[in-house]
Amino acid sequence: MIAVDGLRKRFVQGRGRGARVVQALDGLCFEAVDGRITGLLGPNGAGKTTALRIAAGLIAPDGGRVSVDGIDVGSAPRAALARMGVLSDSRGLYPRLTARENIVYYGALHGMDAAQADARARALATMLGMEPLLDRRTEGFSQGERMKTALARALVHDPPNIVLDEPTNGLDVVSTRALRETLRRLRDEAGKCIVFSTHIMQEVERLCDTVVVVSQGRVAAAGTVAELAVQGGGADFEESFVRLAFPEAAR
Repeated sequence: MIAVDGLRKRFVQGRGRGARVVQALDGLCFEAVDGRITGLLGPNGAGKTTALRIAAGLIAPDGGRVSVDGIDVGSAPRAALARMGVLSDSRGLYPRLTARENIVYYGALHGMDAAQADARARALATMLGMEPLLDRRTEGFSQGERMKTALARALVHDPPNIVLDEPTNGLDVVSTRALRETLRRLRDEAGKCIVFSTHIMQEVERLCDTVVVVSQGRVAAAGTVAELAVQGGGADFEESFVRLAFPEAAR
């Protein structure tokens, strides 16, 4: 389980007299539980990526905390991150290494020996349908191939919690469908806690069990797709989302 409690974060944009303070997170709270896919849905700039970067220990909050299975990310980052697999928007593969070498290297960072990590890489390649990619250098991979490799790398240590920051960006329809099916399997067969951020409403409708609508660094609403449709009172989910995330514009 991943619990986000009262996260606050400010950034300073610009310099000198033109500098301004941006409140990226303003008391964000939500919980993502085991065996469910929790979607963070919001427009660009809503604070989704900032929240997930804090959860991954990449930046520190100004206030609040994130815990992973009861372990505080701020005070025990290594122990918390050992229980989490993170797929960031940047992917960050090493282009001179093969897909297998990228995966095995991350396994080593998590304390796995070479044989363990290689066996896990082969198992993940089977699960993700990427066997032909294993011994190819990642340089020149398509977006879908990069996504599969990055996801396998994030899962190499079999973490109970998975965090994905807008993973379908740049993917074609086939790759997007393959990713959705993989996440469903991880939820249903392995009981993983999955947090999935996106600004694409169709992805949320097709994939997420629970949806957290994020607007201006705060939770605007939370519930299932059906519950949010009722809360928003729109003719469809898109209209309901606009009413929840942008109440002033909706009027």
